Amino acid sequence: MSDTAYRAACDRADAARRQLQNSANRAKERLSPAALKQDAKDGISGAVRNVATNLTAKARQRPVATGAAAGAFLLYLGRRPLAALFRRLYVRQHDSQTQESETQDG
Repeated sequence: MSDTAYRAACDRADAARRQLQNSANRAKERLSPAALKQDAKDGISGAVRNVATNLTAKARQRPVATGAAAGAFLLYLGRRPLAALFRRLYVRQHDSQTQESETQDG
């Protein structure tokens, strides 16, 4: 192998080594925890924005169904307080009828 061919091969090897090192550094930067965290944040925020946009569009298309679903959800969330309220009202009504019948019978 001639001297010029050897030097050209060494130069190509050095260039390939630098390229490999640059690629490894870029991969290391992309796989760093901060970069992965930022990518996850960007992906999640984009997905949330898309879902919100789609839900808003669907709600505008069907306002009655949206209102019914929202009302059902609110009733579901308030089921225990509402049940307690109706129990108290029932007991009050039942007790007042019992007391009236006792006083009427003497």
